Parts: sequence; C-alpha cells; structure tokens
Amino acid sequence: MKNVSIIIPETAVIEAVADPHYMFKAVNQFLIASGKQSLFNVQLVGLTKEIKLENSLYTVHSEKLVNEVRKTDLIIIPAISGDIKKALDLNKAFLPWIVDQHKNGAEVASLCIGAFLLADTGLLSGKKCSSHWNAANEFRTMFPDVEFVDGSIITEENGIYSSGGANSYWSLLLYLVEKYTDRDTAILASKYFAVDIDRDSQAAFMMFKGQKGHEDQEILKAQEFIEENYQEKISVDELADKFAVGRRSFERRFKKATGNTVLEYMQRVKIEAAKRSFESSRKNINEVMFDVGYTDTKAFRTIFKKITGLTPIEYRNKYNKMEGGS
Repeated sequence: MKNVSIIIPETAVIEAVADPHYMFKAVNQFLIASGKQSLFNVQLVGLTKEIKLENSLYTVHSEKLVNEVRKTDLIIIPAISGDIKKALDLNKAFLPWIVDQHKNGAEVASLCIGAFLLADTGLLSGKKCSSHWNAANEFRTMFPDVEFVDGSIITEENGIYSSGGANSYWSLLLYLVEKYTDRDTAILASKYFAVDIDRDSQAAFMMFKGQKGHEDQEILKAQEFIEENYQEKISVDELADKFAVGRRSFERRFKKATGNTVLEYMQRVKIEAAKRSFESSRKNINEVMFDVGYTDTKAFRTIFKKITGLTPIEYRNKYNKMEGGS
C-alpha cells in the first residue's frame, strides 16, 4: 500500500486538491475491477482541521493534521493562488514536515504553481523545476538557485517531481500512476479522465514576456528597442554601441538580467510576434516569416519549432482563430 498525502495549503486551488484525490481513488477502483488489490491510501493533510479556499467559497476538511502523519510515500503539493509571497508565509509550517518526509524516503510532487511551495523547502536547490509558464520570471527571481525549465510538462530528479501550467498537472499524475502501477492502468486512467498520456511540453501555450523585473536601465532600454524593432535585423554590436556599453559587458549584463542571451531574446520576440500573426490573420507562412524579419524558411521553421514545439504550419492549423484561416 502506498500512502499518498495531498496537502491542503492555505490559498490552494481547489481543483488541484480534488483532482489528484479523484485520480488515485479512481485508480484504486480500476485495480479492484481487474481483480487486483487497491494500492493507494489517499489522505488530505492540513495544518488545521478545516481550510477555507477561494474566499471561503469552499471548505476542505483535513483527514489528518500534518503532525499526525508519521510516514508517507508520496506528497502532492497542489497549486496555490493569489499573492505568492503571502501564500508562502501562510504555509511555512508545512516545510519542515515535507523535508523530513523526503529524507525518510517520501517522493514529493508539485502541481503547477505549487512549485513555489516546493522550492521554498530548499529541496529544489540545484535541481530542475517546471511550473506555469506565466510564473517563470517571478520563480527565477525568488529562487535563483533552481533551474526553471521553460516549456516542460514534467520534471523528475531524485524523487522530486514538478509539472507545468494549469491542466498539465494531469500529465504528472498519470506519470506517477504509471510508475506505481503499470502502463495499462495509466492508459486506462488517461482514457477515463480524457487526458493525453504522452504530452510532454507546454511550449505551444507559452507567451513570451521578456524579463523586466530587474534594474539595469540600459538593458531595459535594449529590450524595449528589440521588441519595438523585431522586424529588423539587429546585431549585438549595434545594440552595444547604441546603449554605449562594451559588447562583452553588454552580453554578460543582458544574460544576467533577462535569463536569455541577446540572440535568444531576439528570436523569442520574433517568434512571439509570428505566433500572434498565425493566430489572428490569414497570412501564409512566408508572409509571416518576412513580417518578423526572417528570410530563410528553414531557419525560421527550425527556431519556431524549437521554441513552440510545433512547426509553423502545425501551430497555425491548431490555433488560428479565424474560420478557414490559412
């Protein structure tokens, strides 16, 4: 029997508490129906007996208080909402228990924005982590010793797991079901919950928002210049000269401030503009390519797929909002 402890943080997203509870309970029923023993002992674990969520719209009852759980095998950290720093302060009392359980062999999995609470334990130091793409800049600022992985649905290192944005946590739940049971049970669960079992990237959903939460004024001006002139071919030397910074110093400061090299930043700005065009216009691939400053079809296709996980044609066909868009 595997003990699964789903913690109920203050400001938790109710679905991220209910969904894993439902998933593991349903898998128990699948196992029983196939003549096997149920595998998961699922418990909701809180700091208090009752936790009010989403402005008291919901009340969740803890089955056990955190200090009553002496040994568990898997801890699920649901997504949290609202002001992240406030949420972390409200949930500090979970941290030593999570750390102790991990030291005693428990695996730990965060769902979406729950990665902030996982990172606050210190267990992610020097490790990779995924969360909602929209939280990337804030996460990197708060936890610079953790490697935030853009576009990842799932990360796994030494019994610590994280999932990407929003509903992508279903992919992590299925992954854990497969790990603890078998592929057939995971496939059955994926069909039951109508989840694509092998989706491995949230890159196509990501909107690039340049990291501007820093105080390097010359780099901020350079970012704004790149974003306003993405159609043009701009060299690193031109940017360094324009903002009166030596090239080496400019490149070093740009990477430190934004998390991207200058070239990566320019590529991502161009591809973000291309994505918006594919979504809302009837322009063909070449027209969009030229609009964002590319002249080499192969290079455009390669960079577009590297950043979004889809080819330009696949992206347009999937996300074009105009009926009959081409």
